[in-house]
Amino acid sequence: MGILLGNLNVSQIEKRLSITLTDEEREFLINTRQDKAENIAKDKWHCFDIPFTLVCGSEELAIKVREILEPYAEKMTGSIAICWS
Repeated sequence: MGILLGNLNVSQIEKRLSITLTDEEREFLINTRQDKAENIAKDKWHCFDIPFTLVCGSEELAIKVREILEPYAEKMTGSIAICWS
């Protein structure tokens, strides 16, 4: 079992990836973020700093988050893992 550290918000994710989301994308991610890392709800996500991983509470939300971030892939400085629990 690995150790995950950190609690990044949407602004910190944008800064780390060197991207700027649209207001609509940012609002969706802000509204679906879960501050606590334990027991992530199906409609929420939590982003760890080490390793840089966004954990979603469901596969459906992981797909939605991927759809938001994927168009920025070529502009990103670095990468982020997206998974679900």
